[in-house]
Amino acid sequence: MITSAQNQKIKDAITLRGKSRERRIRNRFTIEGLREINLAVANGYIVETLFVCEDVAKTDCIEIGQRIEVSKDVFAKLALRENSDGFFAIAQTKHLSFDEINLSENPFIIVLESVEKPGNLGAILRTADAAKADAVIVCDNLCDIYNPNVIRSSIGCLFTLQILTCTSRQCFEFLKEKKITIHAAELKASQFYHQTDMSQACAIIMGTEADGLSDFWINSADVRIKIPMCGIIDSLNVSVSTAIITFEAMRQRGFN
Repeated sequence: MITSAQNQKIKDAITLRGKSRERRIRNRFTIEGLREINLAVANGYIVETLFVCEDVAKTDCIEIGQRIEVSKDVFAKLALRENSDGFFAIAQTKHLSFDEINLSENPFIIVLESVEKPGNLGAILRTADAAKADAVIVCDNLCDIYNPNVIRSSIGCLFTLQILTCTSRQCFEFLKEKKITIHAAELKASQFYHQTDMSQACAIIMGTEADGLSDFWINSADVRIKIPMCGIIDSLNVSVSTAIITFEAMRQRGFN
C-alpha cells in the first residue's frame, strides 16, 4: 500500500490529472470513479493503472490494469471530487480519425467550434449520448477533451461516443463528402430551429457564448438557424442551446 503522497507514482498521477500538456506528451489521462472507469473499459479504452482505496470503496474491487492500493490520505490527494468512491485510474488516450467514424443511414452529428469550458463540453456529451448522436466533432478546440472536468461533467459519456478533434476546414470537408446538411446556430439567422427540417442527414454547428460561430461556419452553412429569445438576453449557454436543437432533431426523427 502507498501511504505517502510523495511516492513517485502518486506525484506522476497528480501531474497527469492537472496538466493538459502532460496528457498530450504521455498519451495518457486519468479517470476518477468506478462508473466512469467501467464505461471506459466497456468502450475499448485501455486502463493501465488502477489506484484503489479500500477504506473508501464501497464495492468489490474491479481487476483492471496494475492494481495499487493507497491510503485514505493519499487517495484524497488523487481525487478531485468530494465523496469520491475510492477508484482512480490511468488510461491510454484514443484519437479517432474520420476513416474510423461509423455513421448510421441517417446521421446526426454535433459540431462544436472552439469550445473552451470543460463543463460545457461535458454537458453536451451527455446530450449527445442521450440523443444517440452519431458523433461529436470538436473543431479548433481550446479545451482538452481528456480534462478530468470533462469526464466528470459528462458522467463518462466521453467514453460512449465517437468524438473527433480536427480543424473546422477538415470537418467541413468531411460533412460535404458525406452529403450531410450543415445547420449553423447563429443569432442573426432568419430561420427558427423548429421550422427547419432536420429529419435527414445533418450536422448542427455550435459556437461559444462569447463569440458565437466564426465567419467560416456562417458562410459555409447550408442553413442558418436560431432559437427564439423572448426575454432581455439574446443567447443561452451553449450546452443548453445544443440540447434544445438536438432534441428537436430527435423529435423530427421520431426519436429513432
